[in-house]
Amino acid sequence: MRLNKYISDAGCCSRREADRLIEAGKIKVNGQTAQMGMQVKQDDIVEIDGRRIKPYKGGRKVIYAFYKPEGIITTMADEPDSLAQYLRGKGIDARVYPVGRLDKESCGLLLLTNDGDLMNSILKTSNNHQKEYVVKVNKDITDEFIKGMAAGVEITDGNTGKKVVTRRCTVKRNGKRTFTIVLRQGLNRQIRRMCGAFGYEVTSLKRIRIMNVNLNGLKEGEIRPLTFEEEKRLRELCGFGGKENGQGSQN
Repeated sequence: MRLNKYISDAGCCSRREADRLIEAGKIKVNGQTAQMGMQVKQDDIVEIDGRRIKPYKGGRKVIYAFYKPEGIITTMADEPDSLAQYLRGKGIDARVYPVGRLDKESCGLLLLTNDGDLMNSILKTSNNHQKEYVVKVNKDITDEFIKGMAAGVEITDGNTGKKVVTRRCTVKRNGKRTFTIVLRQGLNRQIRRMCGAFGYEVTSLKRIRIMNVNLNGLKEGEIRPLTFEEEKRLRELCGFGGKENGQGSQN
């Protein structure tokens, strides 16, 4: 099995993120730093930042909605202010992993799961899954800003360093300095970079929805399993046609 698939099957992250971890030298196989494209066996010892992982083997696949506060770093590494430490304090199984990221200075909805296939589907850019945000900036919003953001903006991709034009998206002004934006892609610090291209600085950013799941009923810092209907619909949108093996989170 390819190493990035092994890591994804363990529910740690998407295959794309696994490749980034491998490139950064954070993955070891049998005590040796891993290389891109390498193959591993089920009995190999695979570690991320010194912590051993194992592929998911049966049992209940779970999905949580988490209202991430500002100041929490979206990483499962055991370090100060990390998501791993926060979840441990809440008594949540450490084998769930975040679906994507939110910056330390951002807040809002994170999905957490041990289902690698579902994670990959949600994160795969070509699947065009929606993510909605409420954003506040440092000066009054103009019509030109709204139109320009919606039409696509040339920014630098923080992961590759290359210039890219963002996809067309939906942008709606809520107030003098506040707007909502619905994206169908997830580039590194995308909204902040888009605003910066027009001379605006983001002063607060909150994700309020991922596909059919939203923050309704969650207070900052709270976590809950998805309802039966939320999970069923999420899996349908990801092309899985309902719950895996009839199991999943309960109310």
